[in-house]
Amino acid sequence: MAEKLGREAAKHVAELAKLSFTDEELDQFVPQLEDTMHLFDDLQKMDTTGVEPMYSPTQEANVMREDVAVPSGQRDALLANAPETDKGLIKVPAIIDESED
Repeated sequence: MAEKLGREAAKHVAELAKLSFTDEELDQFVPQLEDTMHLFDDLQKMDTTGVEPMYSPTQEANVMREDVAVPSGQRDALLANAPETDKGLIKVPAIIDESED
């Protein structure tokens, strides 16, 4: 059976995942996480002798097609929905400001 997780271990896992919880949230989260970990105990008890490993839930394979640009004729409609355009292109705010170099 899985060991009890404990608050400190749960806090550590949360920090690794860049999450933060209040004490009240931890009180609720720790038992739920322990219950989830106990499910792995049940899985460990299953007899999988002779069961072939499964690498995909389906037998489907990707069907690839050639990537060909096709004119859609919807440029004007697309630009009409954009909040701001410039010379036929959609204008977006700068993400990286390089003016401070």
